[in-house]
Amino acid sequence: MKFYHLLALLIFLAPLSASAQITGKITDGDNEYPLEYATAAIFNQENGELVTGVITDLNGFFTIEDIKNGTYYLEASFIGFATKTIKDITVQNKKALDLGTINLTIGGNQLEEVVIKGQRATVINKIDRQVFDTKTFQNSLGGSATDVVKNIPSVSVDGQGEISVRGSTGFVVLLNGNPVQGDASNLLNQLPANAIERVEIITAPSAKYDPEGKAGIMNIITKKGAADGSFAQVNIKGGLPSIETYGNDKAHQRYGADATYNIRKGNWNISMGASYQRNDLGGRREGDVFTIINDTLTQFPSSGERSFDEINYSGRFTVDYAPNDKNSYSLAFYGGKRKKDRLADIVYYDNHGITPAVGGERFYTFQYYNHNLRTRKSDFALGSFDYSHVFDNTSQLSTSFLYEYTLLGGPTESDNLGEPDRSIIYQQEYNTNDNPLNGIRLSLDYAWKPFAIGQLETGYQYRNLDHTGDFVYERKDDTTAGAFELVPEFSSEVDLQRSIHSGYAQLTGAKDKWEYAAGVRIEAMDRELDLRDKQGLIDTTYAYDYVKPFPSASVQYTFENNTKLKAAYSKRVERTATFKMNPFPEREHSETLEQGDPTLKPEFIDLLEVGISKNFDGGNSVFATAYYRDTKNLVNRVNTIYNDTILNRIYSNVGKAKSIGMEIGTQVKATENWSNFIGANLYNYSIDGEYDGRDVDSSSFVYSINANSTYTFSETASLQFTFNYLSERVTAQGEDSRFYSPNLTFKKSFLDNRLTATLQWQNIDMGLLDTNEQRITTYREGEFFTTTNYVYEVDMVLLNLSYNFNKNKNKSKFIDSEFGKQEF
Repeated sequence: MKFYHLLALLIFLAPLSASAQITGKITDGDNEYPLEYATAAIFNQENGELVTGVITDLNGFFTIEDIKNGTYYLEASFIGFATKTIKDITVQNKKALDLGTINLTIGGNQLEEVVIKGQRATVINKIDRQVFDTKTFQNSLGGSATDVVKNIPSVSVDGQGEISVRGSTGFVVLLNGNPVQGDASNLLNQLPANAIERVEIITAPSAKYDPEGKAGIMNIITKKGAADGSFAQVNIKGGLPSIETYGNDKAHQRYGADATYNIRKGNWNISMGASYQRNDLGGRREGDVFTIINDTLTQFPSSGERSFDEINYSGRFTVDYAPNDKNSYSLAFYGGKRKKDRLADIVYYDNHGITPAVGGERFYTFQYYNHNLRTRKSDFALGSFDYSHVFDNTSQLSTSFLYEYTLLGGPTESDNLGEPDRSIIYQQEYNTNDNPLNGIRLSLDYAWKPFAIGQLETGYQYRNLDHTGDFVYERKDDTTAGAFELVPEFSSEVDLQRSIHSGYAQLTGAKDKWEYAAGVRIEAMDRELDLRDKQGLIDTTYAYDYVKPFPSASVQYTFENNTKLKAAYSKRVERTATFKMNPFPEREHSETLEQGDPTLKPEFIDLLEVGISKNFDGGNSVFATAYYRDTKNLVNRVNTIYNDTILNRIYSNVGKAKSIGMEIGTQVKATENWSNFIGANLYNYSIDGEYDGRDVDSSSFVYSINANSTYTFSETASLQFTFNYLSERVTAQGEDSRFYSPNLTFKKSFLDNRLTATLQWQNIDMGLLDTNEQRITTYREGEFFTTTNYVYEVDMVLLNLSYNFNKNKNKSKFIDSEFGKQEF
């Protein structure tokens, strides 16, 4: 009832609009992309005095009410674009005027942008987000979206490829503003960098967005075109042979191609795309583990190969139809396959026991070889249908329906063999799983006719996830002719049903130098997890539900010198993935089991931030944002002892976590041809809680640095150096070491810019720098200690070629996975 009370109150407080109004739409003239939060200001043409002004909505529309008879001019402006003036606007007899589409262009008097030969700034600051132009990050060309986002100050990528925003992996990805429920790292690894126009980091999202994601939202904006005609582009990537092989079993391969064809004619826009990528990564791991049970210490150091072979291929098709300015339809399909093999061929040498644990004598020594191949597969197919309608009074209705089917699975084989005589078989195990999911998302949004105090937006969303899993773990029994037999304690059937109903009301407006937004989203979630063992002895259902409000608010003030000061608050939720709730252990490799907790609660997060941004003469700029994040029901992966040589990693609610930090960034144009961008995220992270009867209390100061320096030789040639650094940071039971990666990219265009060649030297090391290495350590005093150094491939050289068959621009729009990537 609170949601409807709020809606009624907002409508009641909004004064009746006058019959005279001026409407229009502001877009990026380069690609017709609507500019949200652009400013439309009306001035008296006789004396130049400001009458009033408003900001545009999500689709670039604006409505200015209460305009008296007279002659006016309008200024349309947006950060990074030249202000456009429309003169001689005559209002008579309170008749409504529609100014149509106002296209803004790059250049001119820019507020929050550094201009390099007419190009966009690296970063643009808005009231609720930071916008990063991907053209600046040349080292990502030919790669994936992960290669793009790791250049952003608030984003870091560790040695395991895990992506975090402000130190948290819990963030949501939007694709062109549409929600994508899934594991962010997997989505970004599959999306070609060549298709991305810009990236928006929304750290304190408003109520109109789904509240999932404790670190906020990352909105990926793909490239679009502008005019009728066709567009065809082919990108080809090839990697040179590995310089450092690490003694891996096979030579690793890196190659791929993606193609896009788009035709736009009249009311129709049709897009087709296909992609194939092979991205292998060589490496090795060096580890040491000890456990203490009944005053007996068992230690088993190890070393060996740890590499990845990954293949992705997919196809997409989208058709858009806009019969007029008021109606638009979109139908889209997307399907593909993904396979990722993780090979860990490890020698456990000098495996020994000592009794007593302190000062005792060694009573055995043993070594063995473990071959462990973990395969993850994902076959998926999804489709969506969208419809939007603009009413005569400028109100707008938008609807969207998405259905997704994803079949997840993939076996893990683990063989413990003799060393050095590997013909000796000690143990052979095999576990697999088939866990298909069906996901549905239905949303309905309505943007009301603007009131004097701002634009009111309301909406409803329904999401349903049906995820089933069949986990089979088998062990070879040499006493029964070598047949594999079921291991009941590691085998299970898991069914998850989760439904979410939510509604929101959001008010956005502007007055004088102020911009503001406030809203609330009410969400009702029902979750049922049914667990069964393979012997029919266990059949238990775990239920969890809640009804909660998720409020948000933001405000921004622009000073006379174009310095902007903003503040924002948002309440978020991090929902729990299915694999984190399955309590039946999964054998990851020889020394590790992994399992979940069926009673896991979602994390609830409060976000607060204050920021300032400023431009200087000569193409220089700076921004800084201080933030505070408080997380309740923190989920961490913690270790316990399963037996003397196996640790059990369990996902559990361990308490609370707090992050207090600051993001800073600056762009410095040292000379006409030399531009530098550097961003950093510095924060203190602390955990306060309890697990397994013991206090969890740890804190550390963490920082990350992302920098790039670009020198432009000519209009067709440039050289860029990038450096990404992530400092040491604590976890609930240990710490992760620093991780860094330097890269060098040379880019050259040919054939009137139709052909672009990019030569990349990734993870520069030359045997000197310990690049692309990370040590992960966990411990529990008096019980266990484990440390593993992951060493991944360095000095990788790749060549990317991109060819446009004509000079038309790409107006392709594609959908992506809503549910499946979270579970991959």
